[in-house]
Amino acid sequence: MSANARITALTPPDILARKGGDPLVCLTAYTTPLARLVDRHCDIILVGDSVGMVLHGLPSTLGVSLDMMIMHGQAVRRGVERALLVVDMPFGSYEETPEQAFRNAARIMAETGCAAVKLEGGETMEKTIRFLTRHGIPVMAHIGLTPQAVNSFGGYKVQGRGDDAFHILRDAEAVADAGAFSIVLEKVPATLADRITETVVIPTIGIGASPACDGQILVVDDMLGMFDAFRPKFVKRFAELGEAADAAIAAYAQEVRSRKFPSDAHVFTDGRKGKTE
Repeated sequence: MSANARITALTPPDILARKGGDPLVCLTAYTTPLARLVDRHCDIILVGDSVGMVLHGLPSTLGVSLDMMIMHGQAVRRGVERALLVVDMPFGSYEETPEQAFRNAARIMAETGCAAVKLEGGETMEKTIRFLTRHGIPVMAHIGLTPQAVNSFGGYKVQGRGDDAFHILRDAEAVADAGAFSIVLEKVPATLADRITETVVIPTIGIGASPACDGQILVVDDMLGMFDAFRPKFVKRFAELGEAADAAIAAYAQEVRSRKFPSDAHVFTDGRKGKTE
């Protein structure tokens, strides 16, 4: 059986059934080795378009291409056995028409073996989500701060304060009614996230939202301390692997310059006098 034909242990209906139950544990992943680690502990693995900033050095997610998402989706698929694999639809790949969204979502699913796609937007995407779900493509929605619309927002600002809360709630209800099996709430006030979680029948997954959401997600490089371009308030660093890597590289450089590395333990003999390797 090919890698693309494998079915993840968890499915979109499984995730939907977790509404109000044990919290869903979600992280991003972009490579096979990291996917294997994340898969041991998480219910959902998202190949996020944040890969453009985290691994490719782009200033935002807007420059991420469909081919880039597929390439990283394929890499992550090779490391996943248990978790539900979701792949982000990049900017420009779904906004034009529902038919455009279907063509690109179908390509993502066929070429990566993922179980669902994620797209950003609320009421404006209701028709598209309905079209996709009715044509066999499970959709994870994403509202609140939607990074692909960062220029419209004027930056990575909290969404849904004051009168804007009504619009975010409408977005949540719209994507749930359209058939999304879950919804990411990013950078919205906790009280609003609580209200949405109580209102919609699908699981809410918070990122800078509320502990009362049905699940939580972070960018794995953020929570591991490997990405330092900026540090959002909602990120808790569970490790400082970036600092550890910097120290290890510095030690390597010092040992090379002092000819301490490689030592006799790291080089090969000519095989004489019965020596083996």
